Amino acid sequence: MKFMRQLAIIMSISFIAEVMEYLIPLPVAASIYGLILMLIGLITKIIPLHKVEDAADFLVEIMPILFVPPTVGIMASVEALKQMLVPLCVISVVSTVLVMVVTGRVSQRMIRKGNGDARDGVSMDGAVTQKGAIQ
Repeated sequence: MKFMRQLAIIMSISFIAEVMEYLIPLPVAASIYGLILMLIGLITKIIPLHKVEDAADFLVEIMPILFVPPTVGIMASVEALKQMLVPLCVISVVSTVLVMVVTGRVSQRMIRKGNGDARDGVSMDGAVTQKGAIQ
């Protein structure tokens, strides 16, 4: 029963996100609205983590299975995609490299900021350090 409640919370947020996509005239996918709503709910503790954790873990575990139907659909329409193969490959490579670079830069900035905090006596994980020590 606990699992069903957790899944109901996640599905409710997904439904609210779908309604938001319909009502808000922006080119934003409902999944993005849902992620933002869930993030806000978790940060503000309106939705405690333990209220959705098990169902979320389950959904993450089965995520690879959810990619099977789109993959089969792409394989079924390979003839139509042949003429767009080069542009699709270029877009895939460029966007992958761009995401990797941005993620790396953001991670480096967060680590540096965390190290800056460590110099002031607190590390990123909240542990107290000696003045000037970097963990």
